[in-house]
Amino acid sequence: MTSITLSELTDQIQQTIRQTFDTPVWIRAEISELRENPGGHCYLELIEKDSDSDALLAKTKATIWASTYRMLKPYFESTTGQSLRSGLNVLVAVSAEFHGVYGFSLNIRDIDPTFTIGEMAARRLRIIRQLEEDGIVEMNKQLEIPELPQRIAIISSATAAGYDDFCNQLNNDSSHFAFYTKLFHAIMQGEQAEISIIGALEKIYQNVELFDLVVIIRGGGATTDLACFDSYELALNCAQFPLPIIAGIGHQRDVSILDMVAHTSVKTPTAAAEFLISSLQIVENKVVNILADIQYLIKNKIENEFRFVDQTQMRIKQTLRSWVVQKTHLLEHQKSRLRSNIRMLFLKQNNKLILLEKNIETHSPNFLLKHGYTITTLNGKRITSAKQVKKGDKICTFVADGSFESEVNI
Repeated sequence: MTSITLSELTDQIQQTIRQTFDTPVWIRAEISELRENPGGHCYLELIEKDSDSDALLAKTKATIWASTYRMLKPYFESTTGQSLRSGLNVLVAVSAEFHGVYGFSLNIRDIDPTFTIGEMAARRLRIIRQLEEDGIVEMNKQLEIPELPQRIAIISSATAAGYDDFCNQLNNDSSHFAFYTKLFHAIMQGEQAEISIIGALEKIYQNVELFDLVVIIRGGGATTDLACFDSYELALNCAQFPLPIIAGIGHQRDVSILDMVAHTSVKTPTAAAEFLISSLQIVENKVVNILADIQYLIKNKIENEFRFVDQTQMRIKQTLRSWVVQKTHLLEHQKSRLRSNIRMLFLKQNNKLILLEKNIETHSPNFLLKHGYTITTLNGKRITSAKQVKKGDKICTFVADGSFESEVNI
């Protein structure tokens, strides 16, 4: 039986690989691991998975030597806006190598960023479609931000410049509104950001009644650090969170999936603070306008009441004046009637007096004496019968023009 040594076998494999893959080959693969060493070399693990079952179909080691990595890294990042990291699908030109001790590996010579862009866009589109199928894209947007959003849960890194910008804008604004803020620290970039931010949301949920809304902010950093905000799990948690979420993750052009599902998306942490201040200013303006309306209504009411009082006074004066005139006329009429009645009464009584006077006069002694009658008295008493006198009595007889005495002689 013929045989060969292990080294002879590995040498033959090495020769076969060199002859078969004598020029670089473009392959599609996913980066499952990536690390850089101090010397500037990049060591990767490339894998391929079944698109249906997600089962692992192939796995191999790969390297990018420092001389090549210094050119490929900035080229890839500037083109895709992403850094080379695990989870990315890439199209790379590789040389197949086999070493008797270290085994099979690939040496990456070139990379096509446009493929990764397409893969990222396709992945992003799949996530968006899945969220739409779940019916949750607009869920957080349907929540109402309280009219006075002053209790703010902040998800950010405690050392992030964006966090300082946000707090400074809130605390130093000329409006001097009072805000209660609590920081829930999270990693805001890299592979751990997704899990960290979701963990912060879970902590907020434990005391959700203490807050009005959540602000997710990061400031500075490269666009390549935004990949974590295109995560399905993060979007799922944010979209279904029971408080409105304000996203201000510090980018001017790109819109992440987090921006799409958040209640409100702003460009920077400072803009997030300005949004909150503006919300309170709107309420303040409403209150000022309401107070102005109340003052106007009160002033208008007072003026109307004064006008009503003036008009009432005028009506009362006119009524009194009319009443006085009417009563004056009535009094004048009554006075005239009284005068007339008094005059008639006076005339009537005067006539009665005249008649009485005449009656008295006709019955007076003088009247009788003038008509030939006499009055005879005895000792001052009038004599009406002959029986009242006797012989020798001295009597006095009165006539119209005088009197005389005589002595009874019968």
